[in-house]
Amino acid sequence: DYFKREQIMWMWDFLVHEIGLDPNRLLFTCFRGNEELGIPKDTESAEIWRKLFAESGIDAKIGENPEHDGVRAGERIFYYPEKKNWWSRSGIPANMPEGEPGGPDTEMFWDFGAERKIHERSQWKDEPCHVNCDCGRFMEIGNNVFMEYRKTANGFEKLSQRNVDFGGGLERIMAAKRNDPDMFSGDIFDGIRAKAEELSGKTYGTDTKETYAFRVVLDHVRASAFLVGDGVLPSNTDQGYVLRRILRRAIRYSDML
Repeated sequence: DYFKREQIMWMWDFLVHEIGLDPNRLLFTCFRGNEELGIPKDTESAEIWRKLFAESGIDAKIGENPEHDGVRAGERIFYYPEKKNWWSRSGIPANMPEGEPGGPDTEMFWDFGAERKIHERSQWKDEPCHVNCDCGRFMEIGNNVFMEYRKTANGFEKLSQRNVDFGGGLERIMAAKRNDPDMFSGDIFDGIRAKAEELSGKTYGTDTKETYAFRVVLDHVRASAFLVGDGVLPSNTDQGYVLRRILRRAIRYSDML
């Protein structure tokens, strides 16, 4: 009983009004389409985002080819090909078997700011900076997959019943809220990070190798706590072996610290 228009409006309301993110730092991507397969460009999603920007007093321009042009002044919405903005269990449309559902997605990004300039020795220093590059300026914080197609012997047809699959990251949204790309410096990890610093005598964030070790410990100890909370105990089979390996790796990096 709802689809693109409602879901995109709800996401805008959640990010801008509930979380309180500055809309001037938000960017969105949409599916560019595949003419050969008869799948149109998702102009509907792009237009909904554009109107929501306009309601906030922002004239959001659309970037048609960000991989080559980068993010240009005023651009807030971008079209990307199927490798970035299409979802199915098999990946891109050409790989889908007959009968499989799939659809375009629209993704939400936070801009940490141009001051996070790519380091002169970075492998991305000579490439256009766009929302799907890996330089660290932009972070995807959520996406909506619009499941609306089914592959048939004659091409793609609309599903009789469509649905929305939302995916998002709690730590990523909090990183955007703090405008700090380091998810491990957030308050979710405050207690365990302070204890790790106390036990190791080291300070998080002062040394590259030590910071990596801290992150492994923080991530793995939290994961282990949730596994144990779900009744999993260390063993040599199944979930118990996964927990055992996670703990073992956390211990190894604890020793490094």
